[in-house]
Amino acid sequence: MNNSTTLPANTTSTASSVSVVLRICVVTPLFGIFLCFIILMLYTMASRRQFWDNSRYILFTYMLINDTLQLLFTVLLFLFTMTGVRMAIVFCGPLLFISSATYQNTPFILATMSLERYIAICYPLRHQEICRVDRTWVVILALWLTSCIIPTIDFALVGSYSIDVYSTPVTCVTKLLNSSHIQTLFKVTVNALFLALVATVILSTYVRILLKAKRMRSDKAPANKALHTVILHGVQLLLCMMSYTYPVTEGLIVVQVGWLREHISFFNYFCFILLPRFLSPLIYGLRDENLRVHMKGSIQCCSTKINPNASGNKFIK
Repeated sequence: MNNSTTLPANTTSTASSVSVVLRICVVTPLFGIFLCFIILMLYTMASRRQFWDNSRYILFTYMLINDTLQLLFTVLLFLFTMTGVRMAIVFCGPLLFISSATYQNTPFILATMSLERYIAICYPLRHQEICRVDRTWVVILALWLTSCIIPTIDFALVGSYSIDVYSTPVTCVTKLLNSSHIQTLFKVTVNALFLALVATVILSTYVRILLKAKRMRSDKAPANKALHTVILHGVQLLLCMMSYTYPVTEGLIVVQVGWLREHISFFNYFCFILLPRFLSPLIYGLRDENLRVHMKGSIQCCSTKINPNASGNKFIK
């Protein structure tokens, strides 16, 4: 009788351990590859002055840094949760703050990049004047401050908790900062307004660029490329919007399909948070011919530094 009761528990524990290991083995290597690719792109743009004189590349660099920070902190939180690491709220709060702020920032960056492409196509003669480098940095600062509104409110309410925020260990998850239904309702409302605004901007820029491309009689390539870029922004925004619906989708799938909630949470985390950030540098970086050429040059430069005898061997031959 004892064997029959302990065996299912052992089996469940083993299955759970295998599931945790598989999740870690999926997320960690992908993040490592993403990080190496991002470092190469940032090194390429930082080492060439021409990229810092163009508002488009500045915004793209900002998106890369934001996505890297977002992935870094979410992967850390993911690993802490999977391995059962618990910490005090005073240490957990900053991790959740940066993770939430960078997450909120992504739709704003997509809308700003769409507006920049709209100005470049529809007002080419005024593009340099409107999208000046100094104005671009001001816009980036405004985007960052706006994205910190919700995390700041969450972080300010930490002092109202009944537990000791300095010594009581807790599991570091986002739900930790949702202390009331009113707070959750406020966050949902603000997120809906932000996403509606961003969706309106992206849709309107898409329509304007589409009409501009149809009116062009020659040299439609820049307009078509900008059109494709705005479409990609829309796809990314759609993925971001899907991540906001996870409380509803988790409940429906658990009831209708019968999947475990932890499996659904990982599916939402991988598809709607990790995957869009993994695709960003591939979508925008590799599509840019100028950046792609310089990245190849950076790889060749690094390989030459690693193997300094390569040129000497060629000379001897």
